[in-house]
Amino acid sequence: MNAPADNSLFYVLHDATRQIRKHFDRRATRLELTRAQWRALKTIGRHEGLSQSELAEHLDMEPIPVGRVIDRLEKTGFVERRADPADRRRWRLYLKPKAHAVVGEMEEIARELREDALRGIPRADLDALMRALAQMKDNLAALDAANPQRETS
Repeated sequence: MNAPADNSLFYVLHDATRQIRKHFDRRATRLELTRAQWRALKTIGRHEGLSQSELAEHLDMEPIPVGRVIDRLEKTGFVERRADPADRRRWRLYLKPKAHAVVGEMEEIARELREDALRGIPRADLDALMRALAQMKDNLAALDAANPQRETS
C-alpha cells in the first residue's frame, strides 16, 4: 500500500492523539492529577504489583521521574509501595481504595471522550482502521526484531 501523496498520515495520527490528550486533560481537571499521575494510576490498576521499573517501561518514562510520580501518589494516599518478598531492594505498587474511585472516573471520562471522538464514523471504517494500525505496529515490530541494535527514539 502506498502512503498518501503528501505523507500526512503520521501528522494526522499525531494531531488526533494530541487532541485526544488535550480533551481528556480538560475533562479530568477536577481530579487534580497530572497526566503522568493518572497514567501511572491507570497502569498500576491494570497491573497491580508491578515494580517501579516495570511501570517506567509501561509509561515509556525514565525510572527517576516515575519514582517522583509514585512519591506524590503515595503521599496523597492513592498508591502504596510494598516490599517484594523475593527481592528486598524492589518495591511493588498497589492502588489504595481512594485510587479506585478516581480510576473509575477516568474510565468514564475516557468512555465519553471515545463516544464523542468516534461519533459518525461507521463501524466498518473503525474496523479497517484498527486492522491497518495493527499491521503498521507489526511492521514496526518486525523492523525492531530484524535490527535490534537500531536506535529508536
